Amino acid sequence: MNEFHLPQHHPLNLKTIMALDYGEKFTGIALYCVNRDPYPTPYGRIATHKGMDHFFLELKKMIEDEFVDLLVIGIPHLIDGKSTSTTQKVENFIRLVKEQIATEIQTQDETLSTFEAESRMKSSPQYNFQVDLTKIDAVAASVILEDFIRRTKANSDL
Repeated sequence: MNEFHLPQHHPLNLKTIMALDYGEKFTGIALYCVNRDPYPTPYGRIATHKGMDHFFLELKKMIEDEFVDLLVIGIPHLIDGKSTSTTQKVENFIRLVKEQIATEIQTQDETLSTFEAESRMKSSPQYNFQVDLTKIDAVAASVILEDFIRRTKANSDL
């Protein structure tokens, strides 16, 4: 059993989870089907800078195409847990998502997710050992999703 698998009786068993790493220019997307996929994977990104109408049109299509059961949205904090101006922007974004999307939404601390994504890219032949700015948002979203699954697993009655 790998580190991202949950018990068969867990409510998320075989559910598809989509993670969002919100950014003012682009929002990264990652997907994971619990106990079917080996681990969360980067999926893509949506151009947030094209406006929220465009963003929600694209997001709704992805949710329908992938049969998403749960959205996990990364929320940034400082390392000491304090909020920043970016935290407030993401909280406003989460409110908009809740108004537009019927899918269940949960949040996950995304502290250092972009730093971790950069580190992974620099050490991976998949990214030619370089940071690919067209893919970093999706890789950061997969880090957020991994952290969510780990937290969920730790909080489960195993």
